[in-house]
Amino acid sequence: MSSDHAVDPDEPRPRITILADTPDGPDSVRRLHDHGDIRIAHDEASLRDALPGSEILLVTDFRTEALEAAWPAADSLRWVHAASAGVDQLMFDALVDSDIPVTNAQGIFDRNIAEYVLGAILMFAKDTRANITYQQQRRWVHRDTESIHGKRVLVAGAGSIGREIGRLCKAVGMDVTGIARRARDADEVFSAVHAADDIDTHLPNADYVVVAAPLTEATEHWFDARRFAAMARHARFINIGRGPIVVTDDLVDALVNQQIAGAALDVFEQEPLPSDHPLWGLDNVLMSAHMAGDFVGWRDALVDQFLDNLARWQRGDTLFNQVSKHHGYAPGAA
Repeated sequence: MSSDHAVDPDEPRPRITILADTPDGPDSVRRLHDHGDIRIAHDEASLRDALPGSEILLVTDFRTEALEAAWPAADSLRWVHAASAGVDQLMFDALVDSDIPVTNAQGIFDRNIAEYVLGAILMFAKDTRANITYQQQRRWVHRDTESIHGKRVLVAGAGSIGREIGRLCKAVGMDVTGIARRARDADEVFSAVHAADDIDTHLPNADYVVVAAPLTEATEHWFDARRFAAMARHARFINIGRGPIVVTDDLVDALVNQQIAGAALDVFEQEPLPSDHPLWGLDNVLMSAHMAGDFVGWRDALVDQFLDNLARWQRGDTLFNQVSKHHGYAPGAA
C-alpha cells in the first residue's frame, strides 16, 4: 500500500460516516478529517442522524444491531468498509441484498496472525506452559520435548490468512495442507488443498488443526463433537478464525476427555469469555483475548488501507478487498 495520502484541494470531499465505539472515535481516524466531511456515530441514534447524505460508511465498531436498525436512514451510501478481516457481523439481509459494495481489511493482520499460530505450535511442542509453571514453582524438571519438523498442519480456511500461516509453518519444515470451499491444486505453500466437504477424511492425519476460516452459514459450528472425535488424540487445535465456528462445550469435552491433546484459542463464542468458564482452568489450553492479529500500529495501518481504497473510489477504479456478500469474505479469503 502507498503511504502517500496527499489531499487534492480540487477533489470533491466525500461525506463519510464512521461507526465507532466512542463519540469521538479512535485517535487514528482523526487523520480522515483532511479527506472528507466526517461524521462519527457510536450508537443507533447518532448513526440515524449521521447516515443521511453519507456516501461512505467506515465501520470500526461491529454492533450490527445499531447498523441494521439505522439502515433505513442510509439514503446515499455507495460503499461500506469494514476495518476488520471478518465481516460476518455486517451481513444482515438489507445490506447483503443491496448493490452497495462492501470491502474489508484483508491483508493487514495476516502476518501477525501467522506468527501467533507458529508461536502457539512452538509453545505446545516445547511445553512452554509447563516451563513457566515450573519456573514459578522454582522446580527443576527435565524432560524431552517435541520437534515440529515434519509435523502435519491442516489449515481449515486456505485464504490469505491461512496461506500466510501455511507459509510460516512450511518455512520451519512442517507439511501444510489446506481446506477451502473447493479443492484446488497444490502450490508453493500447500502440499494439497482439499474441499471443505472432505475435511473429515483429513482430520485424523493432522498433528495441528488450525481454523482460519471466516464465519459463514457453512462454517458456523463446523467443529463439533464429531469433528473433535475424528482428530488424532495427540493433535492440537488452534482457532484464530471466529468463535462460533466451534461448539465450545464440545471442545471442552474433547479436552477434558483427552480426545485431543490441547487447544490454543484467540476467539470464542462468547466474548469476553466469562471468568467462571471451564476453559480457564484447563492446563492443556492457551488463550488470548481476540488479539492474535493486533500489533503496535495496526490502527494506523487500517487507516492507510482505507485511504488507499478511498483514492481508488474517487478515481472511479475498482475497490480492492471487495467482499462477496453472499459468501461472507473477500475472494482472497476463500
